[in-house]
Amino acid sequence: MKALIHTSAATGFDPLPLKAVETRNERQKLYLFDKIMTHFNGAIVGRTFALWGLAFKPETDDMREAPSRVLMEALWQVGARIRAYDPKAMDECRRIYGERDDLALCENQAAALKGADALAVVTEWTSFRAPNFEAIKAALGEPVIFDGRNLYDPSIAARHGVKVYGVGRGAV
Repeated sequence: MKALIHTSAATGFDPLPLKAVETRNERQKLYLFDKIMTHFNGAIVGRTFALWGLAFKPETDDMREAPSRVLMEALWQVGARIRAYDPKAMDECRRIYGERDDLALCENQAAALKGADALAVVTEWTSFRAPNFEAIKAALGEPVIFDGRNLYDPSIAARHGVKVYGVGRGAV
């Protein structure tokens, strides 16, 4: 989208519809943060969030324009800590953010859950598609998942005592 806007502007055309789409795309990156803030009534300071998926899409380590970055940075601004896992983007995350007290890069999905209050799923890796909801419930301080990719059926998760907030739907 950014390339199309740039190309259009370079030819003297003001791409208003493209700019509107880009603005909406950028706002969408805060969707999970907004859901988290609402669920916890703004009481985020000192909470820890497990985050599955750092890359902007599966099968890459590319974090440019990744929603995970927007979510992590927003959570850090309000005093939260992150425990993150991604199958390929861990080194890239280290390169971008360095060592931080509020960021733990974990060796696997289960390790990211340890000590976390809730889980946010940001990238739709295949390995995230069939979670063990019982293990998630047992590991999290509160059994809630903020599913940025609508990987999980909220009614199935609810049978295991886990609440799921997806995109464009309420929690079950």
